[in-house]
Amino acid sequence: QGIPVGGYTKLVSNMLEGIDVELSVDFLKEREKYSGIAEKIIYTGAIDGYYDYRLGELEYRTLRFENEVLDMPNFQGNAAVNYTDRETPFTRIIEHKWFEFNTEAEKTVITREYPQDFKKGDEPYYPINDERNEKLFKEYRELSLKEDNVIFGGRLGEYKYYDMDQVILSALNRMKELGA
Repeated sequence: QGIPVGGYTKLVSNMLEGIDVELSVDFLKEREKYSGIAEKIIYTGAIDGYYDYRLGELEYRTLRFENEVLDMPNFQGNAAVNYTDRETPFTRIIEHKWFEFNTEAEKTVITREYPQDFKKGDEPYYPINDERNEKLFKEYRELSLKEDNVIFGGRLGEYKYYDMDQVILSALNRMKELGA
């Protein structure tokens, strides 16, 4: 069946009813303010950044995005196509219209995602799962277990690669553990 066009806005609005939402804020720069207004904080940023890198920096991969408007109604017929071969320099093409239900438009917009080496200040997307980083993450994890009011989650908070279905399942399981 699915949710009709415009239904997602209503669904999200209902889910957030009674919840204050602030966008474009940096929790770490305003930690005292936000810690003072919440009993529990769900932190999905980089766990090493939360602790001001006191044990060292974890390594990440980041992405570079190239957007293109194409003078055609359809490029690939669905929202995302992944490219896993070594010869293709990008890892995915997103065709946005398939997310936004505007499939009848005369033009389409695509975004190619290119993997990039991470430098501090870049947006971290993926953890680097090797022995060094796993050892360092375990040390940060030990610190996080001492936090009474902070729940670390997601790829960056748990320093773990997740597909979207896995991260949603992880969040639901964590809420069950907490009795929510």
